[in-house]
Amino acid sequence: MAPSTTPAPAASVFARSLDFRASLSRNRWNSFFSVLAGLFAVIAVIPLVLVLGYVLFMGGSLISARLLTELPPAPGLDGGGIGNAILGTIVVTLIASLIAIPVGVGGGIYLAEYSRSGWFAQFVRFGTNVLAGVPSIICGVFIYGLIVSTRVFFGQSYSAMAGGIALAVLMLPTVIKTTDEALKLVPQELRWGAIGIGASRFVTITRITLPAAFTPIATGVVLGIARAAGETAPLIFTALFSPFWPEGVFNPIATMSVLIFNFAIMPYEAQNALAWAASFVLVVMILGANLFARWVGRFTRA
Repeated sequence: MAPSTTPAPAASVFARSLDFRASLSRNRWNSFFSVLAGLFAVIAVIPLVLVLGYVLFMGGSLISARLLTELPPAPGLDGGGIGNAILGTIVVTLIASLIAIPVGVGGGIYLAEYSRSGWFAQFVRFGTNVLAGVPSIICGVFIYGLIVSTRVFFGQSYSAMAGGIALAVLMLPTVIKTTDEALKLVPQELRWGAIGIGASRFVTITRITLPAAFTPIATGVVLGIARAAGETAPLIFTALFSPFWPEGVFNPIATMSVLIFNFAIMPYEAQNALAWAASFVLVVMILGANLFARWVGRFTRA
């Protein structure tokens, strides 16, 4: 009688079927697309690295205490700094933040807590998305026609206040959308629990939902501020420029983005160098704001 052959255990057959075989067509295609995706990721990062490296190379060597604290020189002269532009950028961005943050957070609270699916909420969300895609120069022209040309602020035309309002218009979509989406992520059970123990809707929002959504709201606010600080076109039409220290929020004021624009097109090497230095300072400020937003997110999650 012939000896019977023992079949291979099912477990060993199943294990062999799971072994990676590079010769299979699906594995070759998988490797190809993995390399292609990695290549696209590298290409996406290259512009950022090149911009940071080139700005650092052209303007980083000019950074000094004198650059950060003195006024810019007259056209064609050497020396001076960008102190008034740094201070002006802070002033204009602060004005924009004081306008956009309360309005944006309040609008996001209304959309998420009071009118989630109503027609008016849908209209506001649609308008916010459209406003987020409007070119910044259109916002500048709008504020120019509304405030600058009409001289509504004590007879003044160009002013830091007008520039701050223009930047606030650009910040609003980011703050509203971030607040709206952040509050939607708060579990509904937290609201039910607060209402169940007798809390009003106002107390529930201020004590429960807003603290729970603080991280994404703060991140969106910081990113909105970073975007506003780097805008140029709205400020050309509203804040204009001033070679002097700020003289109040109802007068023209210097900002770094407009200084870069003005000095970069001048036929003088000294002004071109200051434009590169201002570019470096502005990039560092925006990069710092983005890093701070990430830190806020990680800190509050921890």
